Amino acid sequence: MRLSVIILNYKVPYYLMHCLASVSRAIQNIDAEIIVVDNHSQDESVSLVNRYFPEVRIIENPTNSGFSRGNNLGVKEAQGAYICLVNPDVFVSENCFAEALAFADAHTDLGILGVKMIDGSGSFLPESKRNIPTPKVSFSKILGNTKNYYSALSENEIGKVEILSGAFMLMKKEKYLEVGGLDEDYFMYGEDIDLSYKFLKKGYQNYYLGTTKIIHYKGESTVKDASYRKRFYGAMKIFYRKHFYKNQFFYQLVSLGAKLLQSNFFNTTKKKQVEVSEVYHNYFIASIDESIQRKLEKKYNTNFETVATHNDGFPSTQNSLLVLDNETVSAQAIINFIEASQSTSLKYRIRPRGFDFIIGSDQSISRGEVVKLD
Repeated sequence: MRLSVIILNYKVPYYLMHCLASVSRAIQNIDAEIIVVDNHSQDESVSLVNRYFPEVRIIENPTNSGFSRGNNLGVKEAQGAYICLVNPDVFVSENCFAEALAFADAHTDLGILGVKMIDGSGSFLPESKRNIPTPKVSFSKILGNTKNYYSALSENEIGKVEILSGAFMLMKKEKYLEVGGLDEDYFMYGEDIDLSYKFLKKGYQNYYLGTTKIIHYKGESTVKDASYRKRFYGAMKIFYRKHFYKNQFFYQLVSLGAKLLQSNFFNTTKKKQVEVSEVYHNYFIASIDESIQRKLEKKYNTNFETVATHNDGFPSTQNSLLVLDNETVSAQAIINFIEASQSTSLKYRIRPRGFDFIIGSDQSISRGEVVKLD
């Protein structure tokens, strides 16, 4: 088998369905499997997978054992020569894995391959490509200076980078095992940094494929609150103990900065969360399915205008809703359109293939919206 896609899920059943619908489509012409590890969600996640994706292998973890241990359970069962770790709040294009595998095959020095990530509003996510967060770089980031935290490589380029995001990581299974896989000392956050760095230390190169794009809703998996800050900077302290233990001065400096940040001493990282709007000025749908249009009109109690997926014809009114039907519009076209239209006032919701709900997120720092149509 060529590829095993491993998705670790925790209490995001509808984002998982959205993800699986796109991943299943993307591996149709690849000798591949999908493994879902459910981290004791205790919701409808497992039953939905069994109902809609019976071909997917599901591992039910009896406890929430964290990101590293959960993914390692999936890797242990994986049959593919390549593995790809994918977050459940990710939406991939039809050619995503084919393009990634072609690049990986052509680069024998490959450690991990990452791709360009945008959020649900079309904005580029700079964590798609990062530099090694040395103590000096991390302390600067705590103070609000992110210049050296993210890679200088252009977001649309292809090239070597140091640190990639755990939302999408493709690599050879044998190399993953060679470097020790995800470190289970981390529970949540920092694992992708640690894994990327371990590949570099073994002499491999991590690559960023800026020509392949995915949507990572991001805010659905985690809300950036005080608990998040505590866990993230706790994870960074583990990283420094493991890899920068000789530099005690900077380790103590970052530890101090982490404590100050957890206590909200700095306000540089605060962002205003925008509430999901329930009332829009205009309603559009890109679909040829009249039954879906009728369901939407009943749900929102208004008319939806049918449109094509291009920038022309959309008024510049604030809070306009556009529903993109993945049964009608390809995932690649949806991703391209959302990215190209990010400066408009449109809010996007996607109807996943085979489902009667729409899903989306207007920003990466808060949870998104799921609207059931049945």
